[in-house]
Amino acid sequence: SSPCAACKLLRRKCTRECVFAPYFSSSEPQKFAQVHKIFGASNVSKMLQELPVERRRDAVASIVYEANARIRDPVYGCLGAIFTLQQQIAQLRKQLSAAQSEMVLLKFQHQ
Repeated sequence: SSPCAACKLLRRKCTRECVFAPYFSSSEPQKFAQVHKIFGASNVSKMLQELPVERRRDAVASIVYEANARIRDPVYGCLGAIFTLQQQIAQLRKQLSAAQSEMVLLKFQHQ
């Protein structure tokens, strides 16, 4: 079998005990490369080993998401995306409130 993306990038032999293999397949090398660039292989390995096996897949998904967000926005990462979405929600709430007010006004004008 071919080494996982992590072992391939780190140029090491991929063993059955490899903590990265179930989550970083050789078909997605960029996925691990971005995680490695932001967090480092050693840190990710330690994080995964501290978690129960059944929680690791979700942890990897979060780590990958945060690494991608940090590459796009090195200062704020995910928080930048959350802040932008919160601003959009506030703006949409204002628009909804204005539309509801207009509907009430039109309803009274029609009667």
